[in-house]
Amino acid sequence: MDNLLLLFQAPVLALQLLIDGLLTGAIFALAAYGMALVWGVMKIININQGSFVMLGGYVALKLADLGAPKFLGLPAATLILFLVGWAAYRLVIWRLVEKDLFVSVLATFGLAILLDQLMNEIFGADYRTLESALGTWFLFDGLISISKAKVLAFIVAVITAVAMVLFMRATRLGQAIRATAQNARAARILGVDTDRTYAMTYAINAALCGATGALVAMIWTIFPFGGLIYSVRAFMIVVAAGIGNLPGVIAAGVGLGIFEQFVGFLLGAQLQIASVFLLLVAILAERSRRLARQRKRLQ
Repeated sequence: MDNLLLLFQAPVLALQLLIDGLLTGAIFALAAYGMALVWGVMKIININQGSFVMLGGYVALKLADLGAPKFLGLPAATLILFLVGWAAYRLVIWRLVEKDLFVSVLATFGLAILLDQLMNEIFGADYRTLESALGTWFLFDGLISISKAKVLAFIVAVITAVAMVLFMRATRLGQAIRATAQNARAARILGVDTDRTYAMTYAINAALCGATGALVAMIWTIFPFGGLIYSVRAFMIVVAAGIGNLPGVIAAGVGLGIFEQFVGFLLGAQLQIASVFLLLVAILAERSRRLARQRKRLQ
């Protein structure tokens, strides 16, 4: 209650939380769009989404450890995770296409466990962060602080979202992805190589996660088993926004970021992550109630 009263007494704190939530929410949306893409095109719920995010962060960190300029971490993580996603599809994911949705959940969860253990063995279990050295802006006599790394992450997320929209609309591969999402059988009849389309879709998803991971490494910390919360966030954003709804994904991601910031301030950092899981349960319960009501109307 004291923290709640403090928000009313010092509105500038609410503005700080709102800005932080807006900037971080865009990062959540970036990973969620990849999950929405895979779910909408391949009908697969990709539980190892967060593991890809952590791996992207480790790629950026490893390059920095080797002395490479830090700004190379973002494109390198994007490219390497694209290749990892392609390899994962060719080795495992192709077997899940057009299978039961529950099978994809189990298989990608197993893949997440494998990736987490490999990262633990290769990179160690320590919490790591990538110092961006970009500094901070201070406004209102220092009462508001805006991390330049978060602003950079927000700009990258927005540019990526715009690029994905243009890619899906203006390129042959993007059109093939959209056609496959609408009706894979009809797309095959019309000459679309759906297997290649699925592979590219999954690789693009992994690349988006790689970019997200590089940004996460600059803003927060990463560790091998830290991917679960990002998978949950992505899943919740997609469920709330709907598949194929990019503006909805962005809005839901920003909303989640703001929600987490306020919960963390009011209830403490210990409950900030727990609130994400509770919110997911609430969203799933509400979706289930709506579906039950629709079934009753059809009957």
